Amino acid sequence: MDIPREPPKKRKRYILIGVALVAVVVITMALGRLEAAPPTVERGTLWIDTVRKGEMVRQVRGPGTLVPEQIRWVSAVTAGRVEQVHIRPGATVAANSLLLELSNPDVQLEALGAEQQLSAAEATLVTLKTTLETQRLNQEGVVATTEQQYLEANRNAAVAESLDKKRLLSPNEVASARDKAKELNDRIGIEKKRLAVMTESLDKQLALQQAQVEKLRDIAHFQEARVQSMKVLAGADGVLQEENLEPGQWVQAGTILAKVAQPGRLKAVLRIPETQAKDVQIGQPTSIDTRNGLISGHVMRIEPNAQNGTVGVDVSLEGELPKGARPDLSVDGTIEIERLKDVLYVGRPAYGQAESTVGIFRLTNDGKEASRVNVKLGRSSVNTIEVVQGLSPGDKVIVSDMSAWDSHDKVRIR
Repeated sequence: MDIPREPPKKRKRYILIGVALVAVVVITMALGRLEAAPPTVERGTLWIDTVRKGEMVRQVRGPGTLVPEQIRWVSAVTAGRVEQVHIRPGATVAANSLLLELSNPDVQLEALGAEQQLSAAEATLVTLKTTLETQRLNQEGVVATTEQQYLEANRNAAVAESLDKKRLLSPNEVASARDKAKELNDRIGIEKKRLAVMTESLDKQLALQQAQVEKLRDIAHFQEARVQSMKVLAGADGVLQEENLEPGQWVQAGTILAKVAQPGRLKAVLRIPETQAKDVQIGQPTSIDTRNGLISGHVMRIEPNAQNGTVGVDVSLEGELPKGARPDLSVDGTIEIERLKDVLYVGRPAYGQAESTVGIFRLTNDGKEASRVNVKLGRSSVNTIEVVQGLSPGDKVIVSDMSAWDSHDKVRIR
């Protein structure tokens, strides 16, 4: 008879294992298709701003210092040794205030030599004038004597002609009297011409010697001025700012000895990054922060060359200066470039540059998440930047540094 058999247990085990493997594969595939959970960021570490539409003021900012508008640099006219320093920096000085004294024996000897040459030239002028004047007077005497002789000879000729009519003189004697008168008349003309030439020559010789005297007098005055310049004066009313000399130091001609600044008339010199200085124009309004108050002003000069990546901009200050404003005070300046009407703008991202496209995290409506969106930026200002494309008015975006999450397109905000 037939006996019923039970299915083997191993077959049932294989079926269970296969089902389990299939389930594991399905679950693994499902999990692989799930998105990774976005990282969480603390809200307190973020700087969130809202996209706005309206007027955007473009500005550039740079550090700077207050400097006097008028500065007088006091330089050495001649080389010399510092003998005595009378006034130190920080003191208020007048134009005739004696700052310091120099000494140089060579300059003093040159001044004495120039005075000696001037005295010799003046003595030569006096001697020449006396000699020439004596010669002129002698020639005038010769002219007068010749005229007197001519008059006498003319009278003798007239007498001879009257006697000739009475046949009391020979024709030879009459002709001799006439020739004598004619000779003296010619001599008068010659002596007068000689007197004129002598007088003209006298004036020229005296003028040349006088010019020589004037040149030597100018040289003497110049040498005397060099001697006097060794007593260094301030040259202008103001505050003595720089004077770093000590007795015994030797200075060369042209060395800057001191700087005198006129108080109360200050300007700001700002250093603007050269990438932003291209939009700065003369006359643009400026605000200067002295950390003790704000001063309004306007751009008055722009340096033509850049130094160390910055361009110098001089700002003329308007109105009364705040207390504590003094030369060399560190300040911050903000220059208004232009006002853009009816544009989208947002706070300037830490990683966004003007005229570029960047990824910015935009918050969801509930503010619990933020997704990266590509935003095209336009013109920039100090704290704001124009939004050309990618955002709408009212959008809230993260403008603080998010470089730590560059590998993520979404973050959670807690």
